[in-house]
Amino acid sequence: GPHKFRLYASYYHKLWLDGKLVADGWRQNWLPWTRFATLNMEAGRRYAVKLEWVPDGGFIGLEALGPEPAELKNAVSLQSDAGDQTDYYFIYGNPDEAVKGYRALTGKAPMMPRWAMGLWQCRERYRSADELTATVKEFRDRRIPLDAIVQDWFYWREDDWGSHEFDASRFPDPEAMVRRLHDELKAHVMISVWPKFYTSTEHYREFEENGWLYRRNAELGQKDWVGPGYVSTFFDPYSKGARDLYWKQIDEHLFRKGFDAWWLDATEPDVHSNLSPKERLLRMHPTALGSAARFENTFSLQETRAVYEGQRRSDPDRRVFILTRSAFAGQQRYAASLWSGDVAARWIDLKNQIPAGLNLCLSGIPFWTTDIGGFAVEPRFERAKGDDLEEFRELTARWFQFGAFCPLFRVHGQFPYREMYNVAPPDHPAFRSMLAYDELRYRLMPYIYSLNSRVHFEDYTMMRALVMDFGNDPAVLGVADQFMFGTALLVSPVTDRGARKRSVVLPAGCGWFDMATGAWHKGGRTVEADAPYERIPVFVREGAIVPTGPALQYADEKPAD
Repeated sequence: GPHKFRLYASYYHKLWLDGKLVADGWRQNWLPWTRFATLNMEAGRRYAVKLEWVPDGGFIGLEALGPEPAELKNAVSLQSDAGDQTDYYFIYGNPDEAVKGYRALTGKAPMMPRWAMGLWQCRERYRSADELTATVKEFRDRRIPLDAIVQDWFYWREDDWGSHEFDASRFPDPEAMVRRLHDELKAHVMISVWPKFYTSTEHYREFEENGWLYRRNAELGQKDWVGPGYVSTFFDPYSKGARDLYWKQIDEHLFRKGFDAWWLDATEPDVHSNLSPKERLLRMHPTALGSAARFENTFSLQETRAVYEGQRRSDPDRRVFILTRSAFAGQQRYAASLWSGDVAARWIDLKNQIPAGLNLCLSGIPFWTTDIGGFAVEPRFERAKGDDLEEFRELTARWFQFGAFCPLFRVHGQFPYREMYNVAPPDHPAFRSMLAYDELRYRLMPYIYSLNSRVHFEDYTMMRALVMDFGNDPAVLGVADQFMFGTALLVSPVTDRGARKRSVVLPAGCGWFDMATGAWHKGGRTVEADAPYERIPVFVREGAIVPTGPALQYADEKPAD
């Protein structure tokens, strides 16, 4: 019968089953990845299994699960470390009605700020105030549309994680930095905040005095990966007092300096990476509500709640924006958006982002993004030349084209730097394409902001699996590499290097206009669409009205008149 294989590996790895290549990947060592494969096997016959690994430290493991016994086929088995019972909520209706019902149960999504619909530029990381502001100025000088810059982790002194204090040698006046971004450069800024506190900080002592910390990591003296390593632990957001204190510290040290948005990282919670499941639970046990086994998955919900409710108390007239690495049911009510984590810069990872985003949005959480370009890169890309450099440029351009039609439009990654002018020179097709899609995103701002309003008022979903709009067409049911961006635009990203055409399913029930050429196509068939380096196939639904606005350098530069 069918034997299932699970490969969990970092760095370069390949797996062949019975002579067929079923996995070919690379992952950064600190974040191995899982690949699945199935092989139908006959009793009494031998099968070849070949595993190839090019290591640089890291991890590899292969597990095999044999066929299920006949008596277990079609059976359902549930297992829990802490579940007393299972409650099911059944929501009847088509996909949009199901999402609406889910939000009726778990909370409506508030309106996101208009500027949050523009381009977000990030890197790991801007090392000084001068570097951060110089990046925004470069966008403005080159007339590249931009709305938000992101200050990732480590703006603090090396031994001061959790203090929310800036390293004065690199960020001498954070408040003046934010003021310049707002007033002169017309940009917003998001800052990274972790639920992590070094034991040497005053903030740690404030939580410890009230019993609002997970103690085991500190009691074991577990050091992290920074410099010589420092002992830390996470706060417990299941206590209201702890949530209020968490926001009070953020408010006093960051919000009052003018920061606009919050990047809540490590919200799994990743108290310490790569632990066994049992030890992982011990590192966040107990919570104020009970055991970690019972509540672990809801950590992110409670941390985003602390920041959302805190900011609403401090400034009720300002919209909240939160980006978090993990989510739980209902998190949309706290203005929390999600991204797909520290993915690798490879073509297969780009391809996997499409169904990842579609499935996430189908789950009812409406705002999702990905690290455009992929976060972690193979060594051959770090200082790439020749063909490796051209591959990196093409991959980044294709990812950017896809990202322009995601609910949130955000570039992020490790070295090499991901600002489009650092990826390629202005006369290169990669740069020309990224600039064109950036400008298109801003021309579409009235359309996109209208979709944003529908998310709140109508429980709408912006990034839509084709089944949401064309469920009566059996040809779309398994399509995982196309989607509707709102009511009008059918987006078909390109995820293979060198591809200059791709197959596109045009759903039945309406005609479709090629956005690039204006050519009309009948629905209910598959076409071979042109996909030159500079663009991906985008078709406009017949009869659609797509409100567009003037060319913009940032979302609020001109009225949509």
